Amino acid sequence: MAELCGLGAAASLRGDAEEPKQGSVLFLGGNEVKSSAVVKYSSAPPQAAFAWLQEKTDLKLPPANWLRESAKLGPAGTTVLGNNKKSTPFSSFGMAYDFIDSIGNDVDVVSDSENIKKLLKIPYSKSHVSMAVHRIGRTLLLDELDIQELFMRSSQTGDWTWLKEFYQRLIDQKWQRKKKSKEHWYQKAILSKFLYYSINGDGAAQPVPSSSKQHEEGAVPGESDEAGRASWPAPFEMPSSLSEDPGASNQGLKNDFVRNILWTFEDIHMLVGSNMPIFGGGRYPAVSLRLRDNNKPINVLTGIDYWLDNLICNVPELVMCFHVNGIVQKYEMIKTEDIPNLENSNFSTKVIKDIAQNILSFLKSNCTKEGHTYWLFKASGSDIVKLYDLTTLCEETEDKYQNPFTMPVAILLYKVACNMMLKKNQNKKHYGTIRTLLLNCLKLLDNGRHPQIIASANFMLSELFQLDEPKKEDNTDFPINGNSDESYSEEEEEMPDSDENGSYSNSSDPPDDNKAVAIIKSVGELSVPEKYKSVHRIRPSCAFPVCHGAEERCRLVLSYVLEGLKSVDSSVKKESDLPAADPSTPIPLKYEDESTSGGPECLEKQMALFLDKMGSFQKDKHSSQSGMIPGSWQYKMKLQLILKSSKAYYVLSDAAMILQKYGRALRYIKLALQCHDTYCCLSASMLPEVLVFLCQCLTLCGDIQLMLAQNANNRAAYLEEYNYQTKEDQEILHSLHRESSCQVFAWATDLSTDLECQLSVSCKCYEAAYEILLFSNLKKQNPEQHIQVLKRMGNIRNEIGVFYMNQAAAVQSERVVSKNVSTTEQQLWKKSFSCFEKGIQNFEAIDDATNAALLLCNTGRLMRICAQAHCAAEGDFKREFSPEEALYYNKAIDYYLKALRSLGKREMHPAVWDSVNWELSTTYFTMATLQQDYAPLSRKAQEQIEKEVSEAMMKSLKYCDVDTVSPRQPLCQYRAATIHHRLASMYHSCLRNQVGDEHLRKQHRILADLHYSKAVRLFQLLKDAPCELLRVQLERVAFAEFQMASQNSSAGKLKTLFGALDIMAKTKCAFQLIRKDLAAESEQISKGESNAESISPNESSTALNKEEVVKLLSIFESRMSFLLLQSIKLLTSTKKKTGGVNEEEVTLKTNKQVYSLLLRATANKTMTLLERIEVILNLLEQLSQNSEATSGGIQ
Repeated sequence: MAELCGLGAAASLRGDAEEPKQGSVLFLGGNEVKSSAVVKYSSAPPQAAFAWLQEKTDLKLPPANWLRESAKLGPAGTTVLGNNKKSTPFSSFGMAYDFIDSIGNDVDVVSDSENIKKLLKIPYSKSHVSMAVHRIGRTLLLDELDIQELFMRSSQTGDWTWLKEFYQRLIDQKWQRKKKSKEHWYQKAILSKFLYYSINGDGAAQPVPSSSKQHEEGAVPGESDEAGRASWPAPFEMPSSLSEDPGASNQGLKNDFVRNILWTFEDIHMLVGSNMPIFGGGRYPAVSLRLRDNNKPINVLTGIDYWLDNLICNVPELVMCFHVNGIVQKYEMIKTEDIPNLENSNFSTKVIKDIAQNILSFLKSNCTKEGHTYWLFKASGSDIVKLYDLTTLCEETEDKYQNPFTMPVAILLYKVACNMMLKKNQNKKHYGTIRTLLLNCLKLLDNGRHPQIIASANFMLSELFQLDEPKKEDNTDFPINGNSDESYSEEEEEMPDSDENGSYSNSSDPPDDNKAVAIIKSVGELSVPEKYKSVHRIRPSCAFPVCHGAEERCRLVLSYVLEGLKSVDSSVKKESDLPAADPSTPIPLKYEDESTSGGPECLEKQMALFLDKMGSFQKDKHSSQSGMIPGSWQYKMKLQLILKSSKAYYVLSDAAMILQKYGRALRYIKLALQCHDTYCCLSASMLPEVLVFLCQCLTLCGDIQLMLAQNANNRAAYLEEYNYQTKEDQEILHSLHRESSCQVFAWATDLSTDLECQLSVSCKCYEAAYEILLFSNLKKQNPEQHIQVLKRMGNIRNEIGVFYMNQAAAVQSERVVSKNVSTTEQQLWKKSFSCFEKGIQNFEAIDDATNAALLLCNTGRLMRICAQAHCAAEGDFKREFSPEEALYYNKAIDYYLKALRSLGKREMHPAVWDSVNWELSTTYFTMATLQQDYAPLSRKAQEQIEKEVSEAMMKSLKYCDVDTVSPRQPLCQYRAATIHHRLASMYHSCLRNQVGDEHLRKQHRILADLHYSKAVRLFQLLKDAPCELLRVQLERVAFAEFQMASQNSSAGKLKTLFGALDIMAKTKCAFQLIRKDLAAESEQISKGESNAESISPNESSTALNKEEVVKLLSIFESRMSFLLLQSIKLLTSTKKKTGGVNEEEVTLKTNKQVYSLLLRATANKTMTLLERIEVILNLLEQLSQNSEATSGGIQ
């Protein structure tokens, strides 16, 4: 048998967990019953050895120390009741408050050991049982409900009259108080004197004067009566004392047991209070002392009593002192495991175990409603046990607070929930339990009496929903506990009650059956193993509600916040000058259009005022308009509730933003900022996390305003969303308006119809967020937030810069007559440039090279717009490339080069790199083209202009990537081909106009030929530029003709002529592309698909191409005719001189034939363009065949 450890050591604080004490497993009568006890708290002194009283000691004589406080007996020393001290009605609540960790989860039962014993003796005893039962989670709290004491109190105070009437009507119509016999008090006194003798040091009896008999017979009953009466608190004392502070110690709910023991009996876990004195010393480390009349044998009830006491306290032995008429006879030692086998006291421990399991199952199956007071009642002499729901019965009366258990139960529910909330991060599976505890607590409370607990409970309910983790909760994780004993069901239906007999009952009326929640028809059923066994889960409402989205979760949070705010507001006395708000009247959201708003200047003022107010939090103490006292519970709670509602509205706004419901998003962020404004008005200082949250709100507000600006076409729908309000939102706003005007953030949250205003507001929101991070020194603690704000500031400044730049371009396009740049344009350039410059600084501050490069690129574009604005407005014949144009184009080039330097290399961001390169190439190309087309000859020499054009064109080529495969590759190829064509044309022109320097002429000739070749090669890669290819080839032919004109020898001329004809032959691919386009158009028209949608765009482009084609075709026919004629002349003269060569004869013959066909074709004016193209292709085919044959022969 294990020894009892540590019972004597007093704990410093009740409720502190001690080292686990060793339990015991008892083997009794061949049946194994598992029992272990861990002392959670003990106020008893170290165990003292008990004194063996001498034989013939007269216990009727009181010892000298009788009724004096004794450390050895502990608190039991001052009462004659000894270890049978009457338990207080709320004793289980006192224990529950002290061991709150165990309630609702680990422990099945909390009760006085006397109540446990009384329940387990029900099948053996005829005496009455009356207990109050309460459920908290999976824990049952059992307290004695002393009907006699209760009704005595009812007669004096008027409380509990409803229960007295119910009892008299349904159970005992002739109730009267039963007085305890003189024998009862005599036995109590004998036991008390015996215990005092046993702790006396020398062990001898020391009688006191006979006058003490009066104390024995008079004072004892009076004292117990007084104790009993004092133990019942008045029903309204408890709520008033508790409503002030839910955390305060509760009057009348003390845990005054000597020991609190965690007793595990089989699979039942019980927190038990015990006052039994335990003695030790010598070879008896722990024993319990009992006094027995030698003339009365020990019966089963007494045996069970002794056995259970020792089990609960883990005492291995019992010392029995026998007396006859108060004279000590002898002592006897009995081991605890032998108690069930004593003579006349035989009982089965297995049956006791079955009784315990059945009673617990019965109670758990039927006491299912948290917060309800159940009454377990068995009349004296009756075999029927009934369970009533007193809360339901009490609700039929006028006031539910007639039930004095209401407040202790509510407070306990609240405390258990609070305790679980402290551990919520470790136990999210308990969220469902916490919610159920709090909801049941709220059902018991009256807002007028307990506003603080109601507000606090609602706040905790709102805290259960994690707004910063938008993920769905799985309801399978949230049952109270997964153990099988969590759920119980009643296997049998309620049966008509049988007659009751005994001092507590007269007869039973049929209405009784309707009032009882459940009935045990016979106490004998409790001895049947597993008679009452659970088969289904109870209270499925413990599952945490599954929220299918952020909006649903936030709406639940706001509903709890609103209830909390109502509770706080109702408890604050309204100021006489505070205007009464009508909750049914919507609070206007102050929608304004651009005509009433003050524009950017007004915005600047509002921002300055806002930042001044934010800065003043470090200095000023802010007060409440409603009269709340700073530091009061109302003040603290309202701050918490307002902050929670602000977060909920923020999440709602964010969710609406994702759904692109920007009007709704702005409404929610307005409400979030109004909550924050009220928080600012109340709060004496701003916590860093609150300021960070304010930054997040302002950042989101900026995002929403930007999206509204970018989606102006849906403005009507957004306005409708913005102006909608729910009743819940209105009521929360009314609560906020009790404390402040909620207008500090109005500048940020108004819905404007002006694009510039929306962009400005968005920018100001980001700037405000940034300012808060700066002056609060939160930049280092929140680097991610800082980066996000700067990135958004850079982005919005880019948006505003582009907005002003586009406005400038629009103004420029409308300016026709005036040749001077307007002041409006210059102002717009300055604004745009300023925004780009600040944006670049923002991105550089966070090392965002890519975005910085994009803004530099946009600045370059702005410089190009400035350059375009400075071009002369006179007629093109007088137009020259101006110095201002050159200045701005060079500035643009500088910004593009800076953008490339910012990126460093293409790998950093290929798309941006390619875009910047293209813009840079375009700028060089535009500048070169303008210089070439509108040469500033009045300021510069021709050679210098040609040199600058050549350099600019070559730089444009450098940044024009023709090799990388991308959607822009054809554009790059076309640009490069055009550059080569322009350079070739320029050198060709120089060659024509130049006289003298032969070396330079030769150089120009080589360069012209080189660039023409490159242009042809690039144009041939493109399938959509046949006209350009044809034009280049014709210029090459002209270049050959120019060279031929300067040649003197026939051989040289023939060679050049053949080269030119070869160029002509190579234009075949260009004509094939033209023929393909013309044939496709002809086919389309023939099919009748000439509707505007499909043809109109193509028609205009084809018409333009046709005009170009006709022009080029005429030139081509003319030049081909000329070349063929010249070749025929030269070949004929050569033939006469040399006598002819076979190959030349063939060529001559072919050329004559082609020339003849060409003349006929050009003479025929009725031929269509397509037919003319066909003729040309046919002639080119003949020329190319002849050329191949000739070259083959020559080779």
